[in-house]
Amino acid sequence: MKALYIIDIQNDFCPGGALAVDEGDQIIPVVNRLQDNFDLIIMSQDWHPADHGSFAANHEGTNPGEIIDLHGLDQILWPVHCVQGSHGAEFVEGLNTHKVAAIFRKGTDVTIDSYSGFYDNGQRASTGAFGYLKELEVTDLYLVGLATDYCVKFTAMDGNRLGFNTHVIQDACRGVNLQPGDVDRAIEEMQAAGIKVINSSQLV
Repeated sequence: MKALYIIDIQNDFCPGGALAVDEGDQIIPVVNRLQDNFDLIIMSQDWHPADHGSFAANHEGTNPGEIIDLHGLDQILWPVHCVQGSHGAEFVEGLNTHKVAAIFRKGTDVTIDSYSGFYDNGQRASTGAFGYLKELEVTDLYLVGLATDYCVKFTAMDGNRLGFNTHVIQDACRGVNLQPGDVDRAIEEMQAAGIKVINSSQLV
């Protein structure tokens, strides 16, 4: 079985949001069109407590973009975003969610960030997505969403490592590009790992 994993298409990651990805909203029509090609669709949702350790506001004297040590891991500091129960954490209006079978929340532990839709950044705790997909005998995993160079890349790398035939649909993703070229480097890194980077036209 093949599954579509929609990554973090939430208000805070789209234009006007606290951590807006440029053109993040422009992938929504593509993602909606793609859904007819899949029998199983799941989603991830960034779901942070307000006191999360990845927020620069929770570390006096720091600014977004700086890197700190957070419980033994390098942590990029971000603006406050996707706080549990907030408008920013909600899925973007216009995103079709009626076929979504399950939602996996991540970033819920204040002590560690979680880019991947499978595990936190230290591989210490699971979101439950792996067990869910394996139980349903999913073999092929297709990823769309935000952002190419962070949550999509980390989910793809984990999915590949876990044994799924993993694809990233490039035109249904957008990147942060915190540093110039980050998206290009992410694509190269995924391809080098054996992940297939494709275009939606190859499916629709």
